Amino acid sequence: MAEETGQTPVPFRGGGFQPGARRWAPWAAFAAIIAGWQLASSTGLLPPLIMPSPYEVVLALGHLAASGDLTEHVGASLSRIAWGWSIGTLAGLGVGFAMGIWSLARSAGIPVVAALFPIPKIALLPLLILWLGIDEAPKIATIALGVFFPTVIGTYSAVDNVPRSLIRMAQSFNLPNPAIVWKVILPGAMPGILAAFRITSSIALILLVAAEMIGAEFGIGSFILAAGNLMQTDQLVAGVVLLSILGLTISFVLGRVEAWLLNWR
Repeated sequence: MAEETGQTPVPFRGGGFQPGARRWAPWAAFAAIIAGWQLASSTGLLPPLIMPSPYEVVLALGHLAASGDLTEHVGASLSRIAWGWSIGTLAGLGVGFAMGIWSLARSAGIPVVAALFPIPKIALLPLLILWLGIDEAPKIATIALGVFFPTVIGTYSAVDNVPRSLIRMAQSFNLPNPAIVWKVILPGAMPGILAAFRITSSIALILLVAAEMIGAEFGIGSFILAAGNLMQTDQLVAGVVLLSILGLTISFVLGRVEAWLLNWR
């Protein structure tokens, strides 16, 4: 009809900014970065002592795997981050939901969280060592504390942003409070909670490395510190690559969990 009347057709713009999958894009980005890195190393722009080539880093990872040190360091780090993140997340979810639902918990919790959240949690590690000893407990506690407060804030904000009209509608149908929390508040808050999980997983990884550098015999952080002290830059960068792979793995797992929990959208 637009062609018959001589008018210019208007393109459809009702996609709603729906993101589309471009599976080739991340692989192309990583390939470009590694190729540029290798080219700079091969041409001498990056001296080996300052920045080893990707080939040298792969060789270092191969030596780590062959010696068995890779499994030992990665296993220790995975155990600490799994325990610390799980404890901090569960506690943060409980407190965040309480603050989002009950006025008393909100009134008492907001100033306490505002006062304690800005404290760098790694600064508490020496104190936690005095309280809990020098084993795994202070490292796990440091990670748990670092995860707890962002989880509380993210959960509270997500619960508070659930439309009140949906809650009032559920109340008008005489749904009991537990059913309202489970069927209305939890689904409505889930996107915000999962977004907080992505942030806290990165915080947990940062605190893991810092805690292992201060007081750990095994772990990726202690391995990086030892390699840096010995000026073994290929080992050091290999440790950084391991951290990147660990972060990508965590992000992938959270992405799968998010797609499963939010498939109703």
